[in-house]
Amino acid sequence: MPSLTDEAVCIRHWDFSETSQTVSLLCREQGILRGLAKGAKRVGGRFSGGIDLLTRGQVVAIVKGGRELATLTDWTLLRTYRSLRQDLEANRSAFYLADLVGRLFAPADPHPRLFDALVTGLEALETPGTAPAVVLRFQWVALVESGQQPQVELPPGDATTVTFLPREARFAGSGEKGGWKVRRSTADLLVELAEDPSIASIARIAAADPETVRRANRFLATYLRESLQAEPFSMRALFADLAV
Repeated sequence: MPSLTDEAVCIRHWDFSETSQTVSLLCREQGILRGLAKGAKRVGGRFSGGIDLLTRGQVVAIVKGGRELATLTDWTLLRTYRSLRQDLEANRSAFYLADLVGRLFAPADPHPRLFDALVTGLEALETPGTAPAVVLRFQWVALVESGQQPQVELPPGDATTVTFLPREARFAGSGEKGGWKVRRSTADLLVELAEDPSIASIARIAAADPETVRRANRFLATYLRESLQAEPFSMRALFADLAV
C-alpha cells in the first residue's frame, strides 16, 4: 500500500495505550493529518520514544480511505524547541498557535504558508522577547489562510480612533455606532502587517511600540473569538481579558 512522506509539526497528541499514541500533525503538503503511532513510546523504536507536542519531524504514514486515523509508520525527529520548556510566555504562545490550527482548519486541507508560519514562529520563539510579534503575525496568517481576515482599509482623516464593525469585518469612521473603538495606531500596525506578513514582519513588529503590539494582538484574538464563537483555554491563558 502506498505511503506518504511529509514534514510535520505535532499540534496535539493523546495516549492510545501504554505504548501507542494518537497524534494530530500539521503537515506542510497534506494539511492536518490525524494518525495512530503504534508502539510510539517504546524506547529505541521508530518514533524516538514518542512524538512530543510542538516538535517538528518527518512523518511517513499510510492513509486508507474511509478511516479517520492514518497509520504512522515512521517519525524522524528534526527539531525540538528549548524555549517552550524554559519560558512561560513562549510556551503559552506556542500552545495558542497550535490550538488555532486545530480549530480553524479541517484535516487534509493543505496550507503550506500556514505550516511555514508555524515553523518560523516556533523558531523565532527561541529568541527571548519575540512572543508578541510571533503571535500577532501568526494570528493574521491563520485568518488569511482560513479566509476570515478582516478588511483593514482605514477611513480617511486624522482621528486618533476608528471603529471596527465585527459583523461586516471592516473599519469605519470614529463616529460609527455599534462597533469596537480601536486606536488608529493599532489599526495602522494591522495595515502594515497585511501589506507584508512575511517572516521579516516578526522583526518589524518586535521593534514597534510594545503597547501597540499588545492592543493589536488582543484585537485579533477578540476577532477570532467572535469567529470561533468560543474562547479556548489557550486564548484565556495568553490574554487575561479580551473585553473590547
